[in-house]
Parts: sequence; structure tokens; C-alpha cells
Amino acid sequence: MLLFIEITPLVWVGFIAFVILMLALDLGVFHRKSHDVSIREALIWSAVWISLALVFNYGIYHFVGHEKGLEFLTGYLIEKALSVDNLFVFIMLFSMFGVEPKYQHKVLFWGILGALIMRAVFIFAGVALINRFHWIIYIFGAFLIYTGFKMMVHKEESLHPEQNPLVKLFKKLMPVTNEMHGDRFFVKINHKTFATPLFVVLIIIEFTDLIFATDSIPAILAISHDPFIIFSSNVFAILGLRALYFALAGLTKYFAYLKYGLAVILVFVGVKMGISGFYHFPIVASLLVILAILLVSVLASFVFPKKADNLP
Repeated sequence: MLLFIEITPLVWVGFIAFVILMLALDLGVFHRKSHDVSIREALIWSAVWISLALVFNYGIYHFVGHEKGLEFLTGYLIEKALSVDNLFVFIMLFSMFGVEPKYQHKVLFWGILGALIMRAVFIFAGVALINRFHWIIYIFGAFLIYTGFKMMVHKEESLHPEQNPLVKLFKKLMPVTNEMHGDRFFVKINHKTFATPLFVVLIIIEFTDLIFATDSIPAILAISHDPFIIFSSNVFAILGLRALYFALAGLTKYFAYLKYGLAVILVFVGVKMGISGFYHFPIVASLLVILAILLVSVLASFVFPKKADNLP
């Protein structure tokens, strides 16, 4: 017999404490000194985060309810898949600014910490809006369909970080050095504080995640309206993003069809939102559709590598 529990404020406190503990262990113990993250280390950490997510998922499924467990798993897969898009941006940014591999982990750590805070704000605002104005779910759905089709036809463009409005504003407020200073975000030169290009990279990463969140948060709202399920699935997807980056940084070029798979997923969840007023799409069916789309897009990238390499 299953014992179902209610998500109380104590459960929230316990989960947030767990996240803080894992972040502290990550930066304060396991990555105390800047170093090149090997593929082996990245794969181990990826396995750790995925395992923790699955164990947590089992806990949700067993103690909170089968439906909630499936919602968490579907949300986790959507967020994990959409976060892969971030990896392409990270690779280009680090390459453009010449950030050494041993300093990349620190930037990603603080970038992801900021992302968690922004996602929390987005999630609670989104849930509150849907609960108060249910019709807004149709706007979210239309936005996702539009984004999905735009992603299908959009050609990759070169990054121009110097054109980022946030970077322009920051450089007006604080001087930035021309060269890196190890893993430091700020330095003192002639008793004056300067930001380093590493901090500029961090600003762009935070801005990029803000843009990605406008897609991913509405997408997961199509799966669940439970703030705890949405937030926890987001947290596990994001916390494992750093390790996934170092494990797949050299392989992302082989996933040429993945962006089309992500576009189809966005269109699918957008349609799901649009018809939610008169038809409830079963969560198991949603999970299977999303898994099938991801599997087909990844397999297509490997089966037709030459054709994929020529894609825009």
C-alpha cells in the first residue's frame, strides 16, 4: 500500500536545503581548485545528477502520487532536452572569449546558480497567472507553437556579445579589463576595481538563460501546474547541465537534427496547451511522444551525419 504525502512548506525547505548542500559540495569541495574537467569526471558527475533525479522521481512517484511522478519525469526530460541548446551557446562564448577549460566550471557554477533563482521567479509567476487567468495558457501555447516553427526555419547566426544591451550597460557602469585574470571576476588595478572578461561571459550566460527560460517554463506549464514539480524538475535538469556540458562539449556538432526535435517538442506542448480546455492529453502519452521525438532526432543525427553537417 502506498503512503501518499502532501507537499508542505517543510518539504520545500528540505528540498532547497538539499540543493544548497549539493552546490556547496560541488564548488567548495569537489571543485575547490580550478582545473580541466576531464570527460571521465564529467561523465561521472552526469551519472550522479541523473541518478539523483531518478531517485527523487521515484520518491515523488511513490510518496506523492503516480500522476505527479510522471509529471516530474516528463518535465525533467523537456527541461533537459531544451537545456542542450544552451550548450551550443556556452561553447561559442567560451571559444570567443578564450576562456580556458579549467575556468569554465566556475563560470557555469555561478551562471547556473543565477539561473535557478530566475527560474524560481518565472515558475511562481507563471503558475500564479494561470491559476488566476486560466485563458493565459492559450497565449503560452500559441507562443510555444510560434517558437517551435521559428526554431525549425531559423539559421544559426554568429554571436556578437559586444552588441548585448546588458553588456553595453554594464561597461558604462564599470570598467572592464582587456585580458583575463585567471578565474577572478574582479581585480583591483591602481586602487580601482575592474571587472574581467570572465565576468562579462557570466553576464551573457545569465542573459542567455533568461531568454531560454521564456521557452522552457511555458513548455513545462503544459505538463504540470504544481510549483514543486515544475521547480524540482527544473532544478535537477539545470544542476546536471555543467557536467553535461563537459561530457558533450566535443560532441554537440554531431547532434545536428536535435534542434528540429526540440522545435517539434515545443509545437507539441503548445498544441497540448491550446486544446487543454476541451481535451486532457494523458501524461503517459505526452511522455512517450517526447521520448520518441528525442530518440528520432538523435538517431537521425548519427544515421545521416554528412547530411546533418550541411544543415544550416
